[in-house]
Amino acid sequence: MSSDAHDVKKEVKGYVFVFIGLMFLTIVTVLVSYFHMRLILAIAVALFIATIKASLVACYFMHLISEKKMIYVILVFTVVFFIAMMFLTLYGTHDRLVGTEMLGGPTNTITEHH
Repeated sequence: MSSDAHDVKKEVKGYVFVFIGLMFLTIVTVLVSYFHMRLILAIAVALFIATIKASLVACYFMHLISEKKMIYVILVFTVVFFIAMMFLTLYGTHDRLVGTEMLGGPTNTITEHH
């Protein structure tokens, strides 16, 4: 019984540390917004901090830290699917005949509304 209580206490302590980390990163995000940076740098810093915060939430509050095998399988399928979609998109832009217009592109005809 004391082992269960010790495990619960340890788990709660971990959640408290993650919560403190999230609060700290939120404060850092707000403070960074007051710095005068170029827009692209400000967006990059904000996205970096948001990625760390999202990782903390997913790993600890959603218990994904113990699901490593499933995460890697999903990650591999995601990368393969992304590469396939990029290849198909890039391949599709070069498969029309020379001298023809793309379907759905801008037209030179004027339509009158009555």
